[in-house]
Amino acid sequence: MGQCKFLHANGANGLIALESGKLQLQLKEDQSKSRKTKETKKWVHVWVPRFCWLEKSLLPNGPLFSHSKAMLQRCFSAPKEANLFKLIIDMYIRVKRSKTTYFNRCKASDKIIDIKQKLQELVDQPTNDQRLILPGTGEVLEDSKTLADQKIIWPKCSVENDAVVALTLRKGVLLLLRWDAILSLPVQNPPTLEISSLDLVWSKVEGWHDKLDRVALIPFARVDDFVRGESNNKECPTRFHVEARRRRSPSTPFKQKVDGILEYILYWCSFGPDDHRKGGIVRPSRTTYVPKKKNAGRPNTKRGCTCHFIVKRLIAEPSVALIIYNDDKHVDKKGFPCHGPQDKKAAGTRAMFAPYISEELRLRVLSLLYVGVSVETIMQRHNESVERQGGPSNRDDLLTHRYVRRQERAIRRSTYELDADDAVSISMWVESHQNQVFFYEDLSDSDPFTLGIQTEWQLQQLIRFGNRGLLASDSRFGTNKLQYPIHSLLVFNSDKKAIPVAWIIAPRFSSLDAHRWMRALYNRVHTKDPTWKLAGFIVDDPLYDILAIRDVFQCTVMISFWRIRHLWHKNLVKCLKSDMQIKISRRLGWIVDNICRLQGNMSLFEEFMQEFIDESKFMDYFKSTWHPRIGAWINALQTLPLASQESCAAMELYHNQLKIRLLNEKEIGVYQRADWLVDKLGTKVHSYFWLDEYSGKDDFARYWKNEWMSGLTSWRKALKIPDSDVSIEDGCAKVTDQDDRDKALVVWNTGSMLSICDCSWAQDGNLCEHILKVLSICRKRGSVLPSVTLFQYHQALNNMLHCPPFDSLIRDHAVSLAVSVQKQLNTLLDKESVQTVTNPMEERIGIDIPLESFRVVSGNRGQDLVIKKHVTNDVLSLDGGEDRYDSNEAPGCDSAMHNIADQGEDGVITRNGERSESAGVDSLSADMDVDPPSTCDPVLHPVDDTIPSYTE
Repeated sequence: MGQCKFLHANGANGLIALESGKLQLQLKEDQSKSRKTKETKKWVHVWVPRFCWLEKSLLPNGPLFSHSKAMLQRCFSAPKEANLFKLIIDMYIRVKRSKTTYFNRCKASDKIIDIKQKLQELVDQPTNDQRLILPGTGEVLEDSKTLADQKIIWPKCSVENDAVVALTLRKGVLLLLRWDAILSLPVQNPPTLEISSLDLVWSKVEGWHDKLDRVALIPFARVDDFVRGESNNKECPTRFHVEARRRRSPSTPFKQKVDGILEYILYWCSFGPDDHRKGGIVRPSRTTYVPKKKNAGRPNTKRGCTCHFIVKRLIAEPSVALIIYNDDKHVDKKGFPCHGPQDKKAAGTRAMFAPYISEELRLRVLSLLYVGVSVETIMQRHNESVERQGGPSNRDDLLTHRYVRRQERAIRRSTYELDADDAVSISMWVESHQNQVFFYEDLSDSDPFTLGIQTEWQLQQLIRFGNRGLLASDSRFGTNKLQYPIHSLLVFNSDKKAIPVAWIIAPRFSSLDAHRWMRALYNRVHTKDPTWKLAGFIVDDPLYDILAIRDVFQCTVMISFWRIRHLWHKNLVKCLKSDMQIKISRRLGWIVDNICRLQGNMSLFEEFMQEFIDESKFMDYFKSTWHPRIGAWINALQTLPLASQESCAAMELYHNQLKIRLLNEKEIGVYQRADWLVDKLGTKVHSYFWLDEYSGKDDFARYWKNEWMSGLTSWRKALKIPDSDVSIEDGCAKVTDQDDRDKALVVWNTGSMLSICDCSWAQDGNLCEHILKVLSICRKRGSVLPSVTLFQYHQALNNMLHCPPFDSLIRDHAVSLAVSVQKQLNTLLDKESVQTVTNPMEERIGIDIPLESFRVVSGNRGQDLVIKKHVTNDVLSLDGGEDRYDSNEAPGCDSAMHNIADQGEDGVITRNGERSESAGVDSLSADMDVDPPSTCDPVLHPVDDTIPSYTE
């Protein structure tokens, strides 16, 4: 064993000792300068063949060699009595171009050949014949140039004259590694809910211990997605935990380093790094661990796995995370598999599967507990399912009674009132639930209180069903009971049921101040999926900030009529007798229909109020509540596309579900506390809607209460009623009850937007399946006009086709789009006719162009294209629509193109290659009012491919 003394640059002294091929560096700290009273001697083991790297620094005051201005002595040579081993602690060299000096070694004016000579002294081997290259670009540095001529500079650092250069030796090549080469890598953001290492393109850089590390850049907001993706590795499922974490403030009084980090996180496989198996190694820092009396499970949780990676949040790019994958194999230090299916010794133990349960099972357990299912029932159903499949096959099958009991205890002991002051309690809740809050604005003199809540599951549903789909708004729930109304955002699943994907809690007067939380929600979704795009946004209030929606989501905006219909019908039933209910509802339905078809204005409502002035109770309600808003509603109904009754039925069902599940407290005083509201939304209410999508909820049918109310929407129920169960006579219809065949339900005002039914669901002001079925049959028989939605689409198409042909491209695009939509609609009907029983008298949808001949001059072709079209006036000129434009100036092409984008786009049939409408009894597109849930980007189809069949 050889020893030598050395004096370190910071004043510390120590010993270098060689023993068994390892070099031990003992540092002694001056006790007079140290504030610590405990032991200050620390040993550092360094691998030493001919040159070495520092393995670990254990100085009490932090890293052994800092990168501050007081740069420590980088390299030093041991004397001869230490066997002439050369200790290379760190090969990073800081360049100060302003001072044209390198610490101890290099100058900015040094040529590359001179640097090689100094490197030869550093590594004690010839370097003249070796190349000095930049690994980021592969550029070979010329020997005749100076270091300054190579333009090695940090491009994104505020200090332009600083650069960090790493010099190392590997396989006969000297590499010059730069941080800007790492940051020049592309930031990868795969459009998936989880990111795994297989989804990324990795670059290799020089790391510690003479090995190459794999690096990649991803958005820092998606680090959790990467951790989940790596944990769900199919070959070796596991879970990663935070082994070490360091944070620093982004603002410091001194100049930042170019390679400084804001956050450092070390993630390690939960089966390591310690090894509790027989003969395994436990790190010295864990020697204080006191073994449990019964440690039967310990060998299955700590098995010495070396798989780990590092996440760095750099000062230069705070929004980007640098992933450094040091070891990507799930093996122990001997190189053998230590857990998972590849480890034969793990067979029959928990080490075969990933530790802990999956997120889906955790949500299922919590949801069942929140809605009142007992621990014993949960475990009984779980054990029965495991037995049916023949034993455990994944980590979820190992669910324990202890875990479920612990979750139940935590729920029972939790409370919504974190503080007596409601505002303070809300702030505390927001601080502890950061992952569920996408926007928060406390009450101030300039801004109202606003809180946006969205769980991870809701975000996944928004990405899944909202992409190329519809997003609906229920903006006024709890206006009369709650301190803050709830603004719900909804998407529609494959069964066309509404799923809440976000809740915004704000005072009534802040409905116009929605741009900020919309932008926050949009950014959160785009962080997960940059390709996500909304097809349409349905609003239920004409005072909604339409411009903000179009600015943020870049999509169609539609208006929903269900709320007005619900409130009008509810008060008609409350205030009037049956005969008067039928008369007033028929008149209101006729007025709204004419306004939507651009044939009415405010005068229709004035005449209505004069005609029924004797019905004072209802008229007082109508004048006080709706007369001030009628102008805004008329403008919205005439300028925005009307949402279909299919969407309205889904929104109506959600509204009733939320009412039953939220407003069921015995103590009504809690309705005035916002902390109670956010707590119940995030726990019980969220659990009910999660269970609505859970396929195994029927196993818990004995626990169902009113809050479990779910099932099909009225629209879907109408599809199940056969035509033979409907008979129409003398302006009313009778529909046989599907539950009680001996009972018939009566529907008045058949074909009207405000029909009345005597079923219990309709008497509460809701849109029932009997009304929808009768309306479908009336439209099929042609006894009523087509739906307003279809009329608005045809009107927008007609407007575009009647643009002055100043440019043949406009006309060609219009004709091409019309023919394309016709083909897609007929294709949908053909597919549905194979699976459903359709009416033999049903006709295919045709989109024709008015009977006229016109000439289109195309400058690009240099020839005349004469196109003749034939049309039936009942399609594009409904209710005299064409005559109205004969007397007025034709609308501008820009406006027409905007209208067709707002209304015509909704006619596209597919989303991600799937058919948008499920099979029903009747063909939906022609008979019933449907919102196609998806759109495709408008494409300018080649005219030559679509026009020939119409040309002469």
